[in-house]
Amino acid sequence: MPATAAARTPLPPTEPPPAVGERLDAARPYALALFRAVIGLLFLCHGAAAVFGVLGGAGPQGGTVGTGAWPSWYAAVIQLVGGGLVLLGFGTRTAALICSGSMAYAYFDAHQATALWPLQNGGELSVAFCFAFLLLVFTGPGALSLDRLFASRRG
Repeated sequence: MPATAAARTPLPPTEPPPAVGERLDAARPYALALFRAVIGLLFLCHGAAAVFGVLGGAGPQGGTVGTGAWPSWYAAVIQLVGGGLVLLGFGTRTAALICSGSMAYAYFDAHQATALWPLQNGGELSVAFCFAFLLLVFTGPGALSLDRLFASRRG
């Protein structure tokens, strides 16, 4: 067979490369885990600032919130404990539901009375946390969580 005939032989069919959407879908559990960890860490830091006075403390003057003061101390404890649980991915859906509810309460109690829109009343962070945690209620923890670790050991 001459060299030109061999060059004309068709190559065997190959699999097309995966589409970008398929590759992104494969990474979804890890992206969700990163989202969960970041949101949990930010919330935990917010609670630690209020309860322990670290990272600048609570409010514009720093310091801590008074123990047992309604609702600030209870909100700070929810932020500290709930943020830690969400960060670790332990009891994620329940912790996220409680954290989401506490942020909805914070928005309507502390912010909404001064103006309608979050941008006008300083409630953007409360709204963002509320909906971030609500998303985690429905999506679950993603990969790399204690929830997944314990579920795999049971099953």
